[in-house]
Amino acid sequence: MSGPRRHGFSKSRITMFEQCPKRLWLAIHRPELAQFDEGAQGRFDTGHKVGEVACALHPEGVMVEAEPDLVAALEETERLLAEGHPGPIFEATFSHEGVLIRADILEGDGAGGWRLAEVKSSTGAKDYHLGDLATQLWVMGEAGVSVSAAAIRHVNREFVLETEGDYRGLFEDADLLDEAALLALERPALVAEAREVLAGAEPERDLGDHCNAPFPCEFSGHCSRALPPGPEWPVEVLPNGAWKKWAKKGVVDLLALDETTMPKPREALIVAATRTGVPYHDREGARAAMAQWSWPRAWLDFETIAPAVPLWLGTRPYGQVPFQFSLHLEQEDGSIMHHEYLCCDGSDPRPGCAAALVEAIPPEATVIAYNAGFERSVLRALADHVPEHAAALSAMAERTVDLLPITREHWYHRDQRGSWSIKAVLPTIAAELDYAALEVKDGGMAQESFLEASDPATTPERRWALEEALKAYCARDTWAMVVVARRLAGQGD
Repeated sequence: MSGPRRHGFSKSRITMFEQCPKRLWLAIHRPELAQFDEGAQGRFDTGHKVGEVACALHPEGVMVEAEPDLVAALEETERLLAEGHPGPIFEATFSHEGVLIRADILEGDGAGGWRLAEVKSSTGAKDYHLGDLATQLWVMGEAGVSVSAAAIRHVNREFVLETEGDYRGLFEDADLLDEAALLALERPALVAEAREVLAGAEPERDLGDHCNAPFPCEFSGHCSRALPPGPEWPVEVLPNGAWKKWAKKGVVDLLALDETTMPKPREALIVAATRTGVPYHDREGARAAMAQWSWPRAWLDFETIAPAVPLWLGTRPYGQVPFQFSLHLEQEDGSIMHHEYLCCDGSDPRPGCAAALVEAIPPEATVIAYNAGFERSVLRALADHVPEHAAALSAMAERTVDLLPITREHWYHRDQRGSWSIKAVLPTIAAELDYAALEVKDGGMAQESFLEASDPATTPERRWALEEALKAYCARDTWAMVVVARRLAGQGD
């Protein structure tokens, strides 16, 4: 009779176990229950791109391919080391006690040992990265590999792309050998504990902060299925952490609160609107606040991309670069003209964006955004990058006003559930403008669509479809502002 099944481990599975034993158990025994968050693929793609660039900085290096399988990778790594390859070696593969690791980059130290670099897309070493290094040190040590340095090779946020394709200086090393070596001593016991958990029944674990740290758990939906249904209007509806003081007192239902005794007016109106179902609407206040805005009014929204690996000259890692804007230019008589800009040909979109803005927005117009700090920052960055339009763009930034605080002060519908984001407010004012029918539904999807449309491998037909979807989404954002502002002022009531 065969013994108990031994499950293979990787550093990612060990990290999974450290976050939550139940998460690892479910990943092994019930993977069909996983529900990944919308950003998971984007994080994977970013990590893959960063890894590619890190390896490309060492053209003399050799990649250990896992073809046809990981056994071949183990054999190839053993051969390279036996033949005295000086490195760098990418994805060097080692195994011990059923734990298999692939080291991102091994570089010879000139003294018979190796410097290990674990490549990360973050701009600094994080606590959970230490565990990754520890697992690798343990396995490599048991394989007889001498490691003289172990670093998290992370993105240098201060790097500026000055020459196309030249990414020297994009990475910095945080050497964590001493800390990781101490943690590596605990790896055998940790792996044994993980094996014991996997051999048993599904572990019991309450929901908590660990469900989202260091990563959102893909099994949160499964773990919460047996929880008793909460109130229709939980106290967590109160925004900005205001609910915590009530939760500490044992209050779970928002309707258990009395708006007449609430300490802050905004909390009181949320409770009242939720209890009665009657929206809070201060038409006169909203009208007076917007009366200060001059005409014409330029309702503006940007879509931006912030790649870990800079794509265009003069940009930094994770720097916001606008590739699209929508603009509804409204005159005092109520007439509106729509302008838009979108660049998906792979070139730097900023010069064209700057020129299109200056052409479309009159110098006397009030620029209106929702959460305007972002639009102001984009305009100022464009002014820095496109000097021929710097004065006009800087002036636009100074003339930019914000619809969000006016909405927050003068409107609340219980279906917003404590949020004043444009996507939370819009369905309570104009349900027909819901984003659900759009192909691109949010900013994350807009970024993904832009990257796909800009890829030279994308067919012309697919690129056209993506561009149309992007235009429809961005135009919805600015038209939504117009509609919200008109409703706030009482127009159409």
